[in-house]
Amino acid sequence: QVQLVESGGGLVQAGDSLRLSCAASGRTISNNAMGWFRQAPGKEREFVAAISWGGGSRWYADSVRGRFTISRDNAENTVYLQMISLKVEDTAVYYCSAASRAVDRRPMDYWGKGTLVTVSS
Repeated sequence: QVQLVESGGGLVQAGDSLRLSCAASGRTISNNAMGWFRQAPGKEREFVAAISWGGGSRWYADSVRGRFTISRDNAENTVYLQMISLKVEDTAVYYCSAASRAVDRRPMDYWGKGTLVTVSS
């Protein structure tokens, strides 16, 4: 079983940048696809980004492509989400996720508890 803990959320202004981290424990995630999802108030959880086991493949939601970058450091058992040019509509709880497979465009087998990102105008 893998445990995922997100960090790095906070209150920022529109146009600012923020980097989220997801630290995994319990076992290595170097063989697992990883991802980020988010859930805004009153809305369903939605896909944000995913990355394959080695980082060779990455996928993004249209709404964040070009502004968000997912990356991973398998030696540190950590996944990151670098967010730039943040918008008010990016406000949400951001969840880290892991897949049981090495390649998965929507990794949803394991979840963290989330970190809140609030973007003010």
